Amino acid sequence: MGSIDEETSLLEAEQSLLQEEVKLYAEDGSVDINGNPPLKQKTGNWKACPFIFANECCERLAYYGIAKNLITYFTNELHETNVSAARHVMTWQGTCYITPLLGALIADAYWGRYLTIAWNGRTDTLSFNSGSEASRMYRFHLSTSQQAVLFSGLYLIALGTGGIKPCVSSFGADQFDQTDPNERDRKASFFNWFYFSINVGAFVSSTLLVWVQENCGWELGFMIPTVFMGLATASFFFGTPLYRFQKPRGSPITRACQVLVAAYRNMNLRLPEENHTPLSEVTDGYKFLDKAAMISEEDTIHDPWKLCTVTQVEEVKIILRLFPIWASGIIFSVLHSQIYTLYVQQGRSMQRTIGSFEIPPATLGMFDTASVLITVPIYDRLIVPFVRRFTGLAKGFTDLQRMGIGLFVSVLSLAVAAVVETFFYEQSPDTMRSLCNAWALLTTTLGNYLSSMIVTAVACLSGKDDGWIPSDNLNNGHLDYFFWLLVCLGSVNIPVFVLFSVRYTQKKV
Repeated sequence: MGSIDEETSLLEAEQSLLQEEVKLYAEDGSVDINGNPPLKQKTGNWKACPFIFANECCERLAYYGIAKNLITYFTNELHETNVSAARHVMTWQGTCYITPLLGALIADAYWGRYLTIAWNGRTDTLSFNSGSEASRMYRFHLSTSQQAVLFSGLYLIALGTGGIKPCVSSFGADQFDQTDPNERDRKASFFNWFYFSINVGAFVSSTLLVWVQENCGWELGFMIPTVFMGLATASFFFGTPLYRFQKPRGSPITRACQVLVAAYRNMNLRLPEENHTPLSEVTDGYKFLDKAAMISEEDTIHDPWKLCTVTQVEEVKIILRLFPIWASGIIFSVLHSQIYTLYVQQGRSMQRTIGSFEIPPATLGMFDTASVLITVPIYDRLIVPFVRRFTGLAKGFTDLQRMGIGLFVSVLSLAVAAVVETFFYEQSPDTMRSLCNAWALLTTTLGNYLSSMIVTAVACLSGKDDGWIPSDNLNNGHLDYFFWLLVCLGSVNIPVFVLFSVRYTQKKV
């Protein structure tokens, strides 16, 4: 008996050791740089984050170094009208936020997030250098060929940004093991500090870099973002040994299309009376898609365009239910796009001198980023722990509550964008993380394009010289009317958001 007890004890000891050994490794399917299960003590978690934060800070400094004051470049140096310059900037910014759809598709389906960020970081560095070279032509009225060089540089930046923007936050979240409760809670804090890093870069661009452009010349003002884009890429590569990597899992767009096609082809099939899918409470109202997971008796060969898995069907349902909440961000982006266009021109018509120092008009946008820099540490270290006591939630507030508060308190505008993206990350299916980040960014694209259309329409209807937005001096127009128009749009947007968010929450519960 003694020998049996000893063997049992040894067996239990071995099992205990095996369990402890398993906990030493991340269990979320990620791998290290060598393709092995990553050791938690040596990879991921907060130790990998400084390189990601530095990458995002430098990349955003470079991007906003162009975006914040671009309308000044168009009006003062290229002699564009206010409306034409605003339209150019809004269209370019909209494109910067639609290319992430392509970058997300490549990351999720083919390259993975790491390679997508790495390659597009190099592309972005070359693009910024091209823009810097093009800035040397600013003293002239540009010919067609010179315009082609300038806009090629700008839109190459949009292409490079598209591969980075949807992947960096998701790649950072990959550093935290979703199966580990401790690391899962840290991930919520990661997003807060990730957006803090974004706004550090934006703040430096709004102050120091804008001053350089206004006082030291545009060639130097465009060269500095090029240098910081190179630093962003270098910082990302330095952290490689510490990263955890998720393998690409196929194209989510293809899977979504398969569901829609299969549901259409199986339209005549009759659903069983009790058809309860795992997330039916959340996705009630889209049961017609369940037919995509059914097969007729005569079909014996599995065709993914006729028969889909229940998981595929539920993924598409989740995205469809998120659509109204996502759409509420479009009007918000219309309002936010003014920070880089007409707000700058409005600031240029103001008295901006303090003693002998003249504040560049684009610097007035720093209050947007300064509010985030101040509130993020307060929110993460004081408000969340306090609210957590009452709600029992690790994040304090739900994602929808934070979005609603952010929309109402418009001074926290970039915090809203941060929360929108984090919302889309956590509610989206695991295999569609990068795509859903890009989907969230698409609201900025549509907002900028819509804003460009509104500016053009207002200029045409109110008159070019004596209308709401005059060609040159804004003091001769009624920019206040234009801003009140945007206030009305934003006021309508808030109750629409609340309505759909309440419906979504009720369905979820």
